[in-house]
Amino acid sequence: MKRLVEYPLEDGGIIMVEVDDIEVRGGPARRGHPSEVAEKATQTFETALGKIRPAAVEIIAQLRDLSEPPQTVVVEFGVKLSAAAGAFIASVASEANFKVMLTWKRDM
Repeated sequence: MKRLVEYPLEDGGIIMVEVDDIEVRGGPARRGHPSEVAEKATQTFETALGKIRPAAVEIIAQLRDLSEPPQTVVVEFGVKLSAAAGAFIASVASEANFKVMLTWKRDM
């Protein structure tokens, strides 16, 4: 089941994000349609996304540090949001998935 989380923005606005509902034992039961019940995030949207920035920066740095660095580096990964945890790299089972594309161009 999905639910809404309200993230404050640093400029004072808000953004609503639909997240997967995770059952919390002993926590309050949510009632009503997901669009009617929104949980407030404990941090700003920018702070939540900032948690994945070090991973993205490090992946790019490692790939650009190859002995023959590519002209283009593209890294694709899923991001999940949680009201309490913020943003994190989405995984399937116990593994994180990254799609990496590197491009080299030959000088003719």
